[in-house]
Amino acid sequence: MSWARIMVPLAGTPNDKGVITSAAALAAAFQAELACVHAPADMADLMPWMGEGFMGGVQVTALESLKEAAQEGAKACDKLAAETAYPQTRVISLDSPVWAGLAMEGRLSDVIVFDDASARGKGPLAEAFQQLVADEQRPTLVARPGFRPDGVALVAWDGGKEASRAMRTALPLLQKASSVIVAGAPAASSRAFELERLVEFLAARGVNASVKVLEGGNDAASLLLGAAKDTGANLLVAGAFGHPRLQEFIFGGTTRTLLNSDGPSLFLSH
Repeated sequence: MSWARIMVPLAGTPNDKGVITSAAALAAAFQAELACVHAPADMADLMPWMGEGFMGGVQVTALESLKEAAQEGAKACDKLAAETAYPQTRVISLDSPVWAGLAMEGRLSDVIVFDDASARGKGPLAEAFQQLVADEQRPTLVARPGFRPDGVALVAWDGGKEASRAMRTALPLLQKASSVIVAGAPAASSRAFELERLVEFLAARGVNASVKVLEGGNDAASLLLGAAKDTGANLLVAGAFGHPRLQEFIFGGTTRTLLNSDGPSLFLSH
C-alpha cells in the first residue's frame, strides 16, 4: 500500500512556498507525483451581483483584474514548483468553475496538503480546505513547521469510525514514521475500546506502536496536544468532524481546537 499522487492547492502567492516544500517532502517519501494545483479566485462568483444582461465599466474592470491576478498567480506557481526542484512535479492552473476542478483533482489524489493558515480559516484557500475535508471527505495533511514524513506520529484512537478511517488512510505514512504512539482516554469516553487492539492491528501491517493512556478530563483536544508535546510527535493522526458540522461550528469540538492549535502537523480524515 502506498501513495502515488500528492496534491497541494496553491493560491499563487509567496505564502505558498512553505506548503509546497512540505508537500514535496511527502511526495518524495513515496516517489509520488506532486500535483501543484493553482486555484485562483473564480470569475463565476462575481456574476450573481453583476446583474443579468448588464456589463458596466466597473464589472468589466473587475473581471479583467481577476484575469490578470489569475495569470500572475499561475506564473508564481510555476516558479515555486521549479524552485522546489522535485522531478515528479506537475502544475495545474484551474479555470472557472474553479471549485469543480479542485474537487476533481482532489478525488484523483491520495492525499491533499494544506498550510496552517487555511486550516485556521484564513487566506484564499480557507473555504477550499473545509470543503475538501468535510464535504469531499479527502484525506488531508495540515503541514506545519517541523513536519517530516519519517518523524514521530501520534495516533488518536477512541474506537470510532472517524478515528478508524484516519488511521487506516494514514497507514502508508505510519509505516515510514520513526516512532508511532497510540493515544486515547478510555476512562473519558462513552465508547468501549482498547488501545492494545489497535497496536495489534498496526503490528500486522508492519507498524510497531506503543500505547499512551491519557488521563484527565473530557477535553480530548487538550489531552492529545499535551501527549504530542510530551512524546515529541510532529504528526497527529485524527478523525475529523466526528459530530455534525453545524454542531462543530456552533460548539467548537475537538477538530476545531486541533486546527486552531500550535501543535504538530495534522493528518485528518472524515
